[in-house]
Amino acid sequence: MRDPSIRRIHEAYVTGQRFAGGVPRDVISASWRRCLDAGIDPESHEAPLVYDEGVIGEIRSAHALSALLPMFRQTLLQVADETAQAMVITNAVGDVLWREGHRQVLRRADRIGLAEGFRWSEPAVGTNGIGTALATGRATHVYSAEHLARVLHEWSCTGAPVIDPDTGQILGCVDISGAADSLHPATVALVRAAARLAESDLTLRMRERDERLRSRHDATGPGALVTLSGRVIGGDLSLGPRVRLPESGERLLLSDGRVALIEPLGDGYRLCLTASRATSQLTLTVLGVHQPYAYLNGARIPLSLRHAEILTLLASHPRGLTAERLCCLLYGDGGNPVTIRAEIHRLRAQLDGAVAAKPYRLTCEVSGDFLEVRQALATGELAKAARLYQGPLLPRSEAPAIRRARDELEVRVRSEMLSRGSVEDLWAYAQTSTGQDDAEVHERLVTMLPDADQRHAAASARLDWIDD
Repeated sequence: MRDPSIRRIHEAYVTGQRFAGGVPRDVISASWRRCLDAGIDPESHEAPLVYDEGVIGEIRSAHALSALLPMFRQTLLQVADETAQAMVITNAVGDVLWREGHRQVLRRADRIGLAEGFRWSEPAVGTNGIGTALATGRATHVYSAEHLARVLHEWSCTGAPVIDPDTGQILGCVDISGAADSLHPATVALVRAAARLAESDLTLRMRERDERLRSRHDATGPGALVTLSGRVIGGDLSLGPRVRLPESGERLLLSDGRVALIEPLGDGYRLCLTASRATSQLTLTVLGVHQPYAYLNGARIPLSLRHAEILTLLASHPRGLTAERLCCLLYGDGGNPVTIRAEIHRLRAQLDGAVAAKPYRLTCEVSGDFLEVRQALATGELAKAARLYQGPLLPRSEAPAIRRARDELEVRVRSEMLSRGSVEDLWAYAQTSTGQDDAEVHERLVTMLPDADQRHAAASARLDWIDD
């Protein structure tokens, strides 16, 4: 697609107009949608600085790709220099850790923040070879006006993610960037090959570490030898290729209900299987948080908003919910149970069988901040309720049942704090996102707190701000 055509498509897309002259490539249109939905301004001028010179060196030396820098230089740097481009290497969130190449290109790159310490993720600068490759997990080239930000229309960039063979997670991105007219058809293949070479090198290093771990520690007997990332490399391989290690504690609940004791080895762990079995433990954190999460047997699991909504409703209905009823609670009368079944399928895979079907229900022991607040209010433990209530239930949710539960819990907490709460309870509530703008709460605090108490002055100042 020729550059003038891309520019006309870009102009029509970002201004919401219709253009009959063509459409952007699928990867580009999907990226534009993500970036515009995230509030990226096409008129933005440069990437944000996240690391200054005082810390970038330490961050680079600690990154797994630092050992592969000679290979990247040998593979890409000469080509980048000869074709008036720059080689850029980032971490997993798009922060530039290394940048080398043609001097004139580097000077131009400084003007847009394509330099060490600046962030080039999609949420930071919009569609670009680095951020879009990280977002999609695939090698991606972005040419001229395919960039969402107009200031980048004179550039072309090709990025490829590097996957850690140990964890399966993205380690970073390797990229070649330069003037739009310097894009060579072979650039994508070259950058992709460099990323695959890096992964091959990392795989070899991982296998060498595994062999050293096996040689130092006995893996025989009823148990398994496990790497720091949870890969099973010896012993009872029936545990599967990987176990999810808890963030803390000495016990691990396996998917079949068995309990394993975790013995730290420094460079790995030994799992010692016991004869006991235990029920899974699921703990939900959904009060006042933008990103809800759960702990399953000690392992932290980030939750999407929809999955957090489902788990909150299932935790509130221990006898279970049909797909139709759950759909109504989440979407109202216009929902489709097929959507719920698909979400439950993904959730069950994420939670290792903690969700059963027909009806949908939780099969493990469940606790959660909102359940504990409800219980504390029911038993009159206001100090506990004030301590646990960190804000509204799933504040971003628009699901009808969650909105009702959120409003009900907020009203109950506020009412109890105002009518029977101590000054400490009321002060704790005043720090939440809803309590901090509540004039009645701060009026009560002003009357309850002595003038010499620093909280009296803070409550008075907040009350003046609310009244204004």
